[in-house]
Amino acid sequence: MERKPVVFLTDGDVYAKRCAEVVATALGGRCISLSQGNPSLYSGAELVDAILSAEGEPVLIMFDDSGYIGEGSGEAAMKYVAHHPQIEVLGAVAVASHTEHREWTRVDVSIDREGNLTSYGVDKFGLPETEEGRINGDTVYCLDQLHLPIVVGIGDPGKMSRRDDLTRGAPITRQAVHLVLERSGYLERGNKREEESTDS
Repeated sequence: MERKPVVFLTDGDVYAKRCAEVVATALGGRCISLSQGNPSLYSGAELVDAILSAEGEPVLIMFDDSGYIGEGSGEAAMKYVAHHPQIEVLGAVAVASHTEHREWTRVDVSIDREGNLTSYGVDKFGLPETEEGRINGDTVYCLDQLHLPIVVGIGDPGKMSRRDDLTRGAPITRQAVHLVLERSGYLERGNKREEESTDS
């Protein structure tokens, strides 16, 4: 059974939605726009239905807890989607925030607002933090439990002092999603499929 390839984005405000839509289109995928919400409004089961019925891949989907302590609605939905047998989670773009309760997750790499890869976390403005390999955010509480192929940390999508502005094509968010596709092996698989179809 082929599984639907999905990338998580741990933010659901209107800026994140617009970024996800622009980036998905640019990369030839689809964005589940109804997953936008602050906090997330739809259950994991409803989101899986939307993912499986989406035309095209990979699918970008948003989750947001709006600062809820512990596991909120966004993370409950995230865990449901991640464990569904028809879904392949390629990785996550973990969004930084100034959450009062300082929830955090490990990240494999972060991208600062200048587009540089860094082993340190970044803040919501896309500036490097002082701790390596972790990022603070609202909807990152359960990412460590999901054992995803890659987690990329970024600042606030569509913002970061205009470095990720939509008029520029949300370059930092796009770079993060592309990095997930690359390091998860998704792009390599796609290239092999193209070669096989050309040879036949």
